[in-house]
Amino acid sequence: MKSLIALSMLAFVAPANAATQPFTAMDLVMMDRVSDQALSPDGRTVALHLRETDYAANMGRNSIWTVPLAGGKPTRLTDAALNATTPRWSADGSHVFFLAAGDGVNQLWRVPARGGEAEAVGTLSLDIGSYKLSPDGKSVLFSADLFVECAKDPAPIACTKKRLDKPADDKSSGILFSEGFVRHWDTWSDGRRSQLLMAGMGADGKFGEPRLLTGSIDGDIPSKPFGDDSEYAFSPDGKTVYFNVRNLRAGEPWSTNFDIYSVPADGSAEPTNHTAHNKAWDANPLPSRDGKTLYYLAMTRPGFEADRFGIWALDLATGQRREIAPDWDRSASALKESVDGKTLFTTTTDLGQHPLFAIDVSTGRVSKLVGDGQVRGFEVGEKSLVVARNDLRHPTDLYTANLRGRNLKQITRFNAVRLKEVETGEFEFFTFKGADDVSVQGYVVKPAGYKAGVKYPVAFIIHGGPQGAMTNDFHYRWNPQTYAGQGFAVVTINFHGSTGYGQAFTDAISGDWGGKPLEDLKLGWAAALKKYPFLDADRACALGASYGGYMVNWIAGNWNEPWKCLINHDGVFDTRSMGYVTEELWFTEWENGGTVYDNPEGYEKFNPLNHVKNWKVPMLVVQGENDFRIPTTQGLATFNALQRRGIPSELLVFPDENHWVLKPHNSVQWHNVVNNWIKRWTSTDAR
Repeated sequence: MKSLIALSMLAFVAPANAATQPFTAMDLVMMDRVSDQALSPDGRTVALHLRETDYAANMGRNSIWTVPLAGGKPTRLTDAALNATTPRWSADGSHVFFLAAGDGVNQLWRVPARGGEAEAVGTLSLDIGSYKLSPDGKSVLFSADLFVECAKDPAPIACTKKRLDKPADDKSSGILFSEGFVRHWDTWSDGRRSQLLMAGMGADGKFGEPRLLTGSIDGDIPSKPFGDDSEYAFSPDGKTVYFNVRNLRAGEPWSTNFDIYSVPADGSAEPTNHTAHNKAWDANPLPSRDGKTLYYLAMTRPGFEADRFGIWALDLATGQRREIAPDWDRSASALKESVDGKTLFTTTTDLGQHPLFAIDVSTGRVSKLVGDGQVRGFEVGEKSLVVARNDLRHPTDLYTANLRGRNLKQITRFNAVRLKEVETGEFEFFTFKGADDVSVQGYVVKPAGYKAGVKYPVAFIIHGGPQGAMTNDFHYRWNPQTYAGQGFAVVTINFHGSTGYGQAFTDAISGDWGGKPLEDLKLGWAAALKKYPFLDADRACALGASYGGYMVNWIAGNWNEPWKCLINHDGVFDTRSMGYVTEELWFTEWENGGTVYDNPEGYEKFNPLNHVKNWKVPMLVVQGENDFRIPTTQGLATFNALQRRGIPSELLVFPDENHWVLKPHNSVQWHNVVNNWIKRWTSTDAR
């Protein structure tokens, strides 16, 4: 913790160059976004995905770039009009493959690594969702959405396309369901599953006829809505494919039972389940480079999505398995292996940061490599690492480091000019004694243009999850710098339930949504006011989304004294109805100790609707119409309760957004409405 505080104190040093304007929401949406880095086979070049904002078109434009690891000017490989994503290198390093929509269908393409004309590799009639090239580069494994009934058809892609193309005279739009999980995140189910297919590629790089590998699996590979190619992998010899998928027999809407399977790449046998013994979540298979071991992540508690992901090793010859680093009290993410096979690399949240870690395979010893800020992705070379890193004052760029994480060197600077033109707020982490006398962490961000001796209005941000954290990262929705740029100070607390402080701390929120977390927020607010005299306790608003929105509703009836206004984005109003209307029922059932009908008391214990009579603080309510996680009825109920109570309130609805506000114009509108609401109630005239 001492080293973390030291790093945070460094953040209070003002930038050397004076900025021309405070950071705004427009600055946020116009930042170029670097992601999905891929290291070339010779380890000299990295390909990357760059998203640039076309504000006039209200969308992002995607393209593929390369940059030398030794440093140098990045090279654009694809035009933004092609909207290319997901760069991957050919086995010989001569080409970079990517996904792009040709004729409206997302297909696999390739472009010479030194630049040239891009060409489509295949012309399937369905979108390719994700892909991975075989180790020898002669085949491609990819995912596509297929109707379950088409799995047994000799041409499952054509079968699916035929079903999608309804006859012109069929004007019906009804969808009949006979089992749950009818919608997920922001999409209604149409009966298709994401399945893995394999296709050979000729010397000209063109697709052969695909063959379905997972037709007997009634599940999504990769998982939806956020799964990617880290959920499946080739064996080193390319003869076997490993993947994870949810066990539907456990009940899809209320189960987290993912298992890891293998299937012959030639489709000669049915998939084999390697983790049937574990009824909790198994994920992200990674075969070792020598082909003898399968590394993967595993939870131990069925139904709990925020359980600790431990790192496991399965001996493929003997079937014996062991946990690597069982005493490491952090939850790992997708793994990568060192060239010599002695080390595994992963990222995870840790004390307000999201570092890169190295784990010794034989001893389980864990070493923190790149610790400050957020590591969003990484690549492992023979002698070096490529790290995609950001922090509270800088968006993601690529860096290189040696295998010990030292000699960190920035190799991309896509937003350098923009950053020179804006001023951001300095920040500092602090700790205090929270609920049960446990140490709790938060941080404070000063307003842009801060002047000593001046008191500033405060945006008190409450994070969602609830098993998440406000960390030292550059966020594109809840970015403290957008408030600092408006002249607000920011305070945020990583209350009981937050990640990065040990699994027991994360577990503490389940069944106690309005208990210890609220106590932490109260004590954290008091600690911040005591430590930072520039915070104006009489001009503060609390705001949050998802669980943060729930907490805003809970605060409205249980701790409304400090706040001049509240902002609830897609927050829970009625915990009991949420037990039926949300799509991922496993979440509400774990958090409330069972189903609504078996444990109604668990749902009512911290139910905001039971305290509406105590509401009195003006509230802005925001709701995405396509939010199936916390549906529109929750936001409408909140707004109706406010209106019925005669409390000043506004409702901002986005008909075309889900749980998140993603479109550039909507993002700017969201920030403008939110900031104006805070200004309205924290201005000196509002006192």
